[in-house]
Amino acid sequence: MPAGGVPRVGHPGTAVVALAAVCAVLWGLTACASPPEDGSEPDPTPSPTTSAGVRLPPTPAGFDYQIGGAYPPPKGVRIVSRDRTAAPAPGLYNICYVNAFQAQPDAERSWPAELLLRDANGDPVVDEDWDEALLDIGTAAKRARIAARVNEWIDGCADRGFDAVEPDNYDSYTRSDDLLTAADATAFVTLISRHAHARGLAVGQKNTVELAGQRKKAGLDFAVAEECGEFDECGEYAAAFDDRVVVIEYTDSGLRKAVAGFGDRLSIVRRDVDVSTPDSDKYVRRTR
Repeated sequence: MPAGGVPRVGHPGTAVVALAAVCAVLWGLTACASPPEDGSEPDPTPSPTTSAGVRLPPTPAGFDYQIGGAYPPPKGVRIVSRDRTAAPAPGLYNICYVNAFQAQPDAERSWPAELLLRDANGDPVVDEDWDEALLDIGTAAKRARIAARVNEWIDGCADRGFDAVEPDNYDSYTRSDDLLTAADATAFVTLISRHAHARGLAVGQKNTVELAGQRKKAGLDFAVAEECGEFDECGEYAAAFDDRVVVIEYTDSGLRKAVAGFGDRLSIVRRDVDVSTPDSDKYVRRTR
C-alpha cells in the first residue's frame, strides 16, 4: 500500500453511467471504449466474466500501477490501477484504488471518532509505515457504517467508468494489536464486494495471501499482490485466483523472481515504492 498521501474523494457522475449502460448492451462494455492513451488500438477481445456478471482483467497482460498519480500508460499496457480520484485510462482495463480499511493521513478527522480503532488508552491504532489510523471494523454495526462511506467511493469508481475496485489494507487486522480479527476483515470486505458487484465492478483482493482461501466467500474476483515474488507467495495467489493476479514488485530481485516463476501466467510490473509519475527522479517502471 505504497501510495501514501494521495487525497481520495469520490466524484460521481451520471453521464458516464448512461454511456456505460449503452456500451454494455452493445458489446460487453468494450464497444464504446476510447482509444488507449498511447495511441494504439484497444484490445477487441472482451474480458471473461464471473458469476456476478463483472468483467475480469485479462491475463497475462501488460500492467501499470499508477496509484501515486495518473499518466499515459506505456505501450503494451492493457491493465492499469489508478486512485479513485483519477479518470480511467481509455481503452484499457481499469482498476480503482480505494483505501477501504484505513484512514488517509489527511482524512483521519473526517471520520467519526468512534469509527477509528482505539487502544486501551483511547488512542487511535495507527499503521506506522503510512501514518494511517485503522478503521474499527470489529462489530457488525461499525462495519455497516464504514461500508456505507466506502461504498460511496465505489459508486464514484463505477460512475467514472472503472472496471474493478482494489480495496486496500485488507490485512490491517494484522496491525491492530489483536483488536481486530481475520473474520472481521472478511466480513467487511464481503460487504463492499457485494456493493461493487451490484455496480458492475470486479473486486481485487489486495495482498493478504493468508485469506486467499476465503476469496469466494468474500466475493473476491482477482488479486492485486505486492511483492509476491520477493516473498515467494505468487504461487499461492495464482492457485487461489486461477492465475488472475496482477503483481507489483518494488525491488529488482522481486521482479526477477516473479518473472522467472510466473512471467507467462501473471501480469507483473516493477515500480518504485512511492509509485511515482515519470516526471519524478524516483520513477521506476520495468517488466523485465
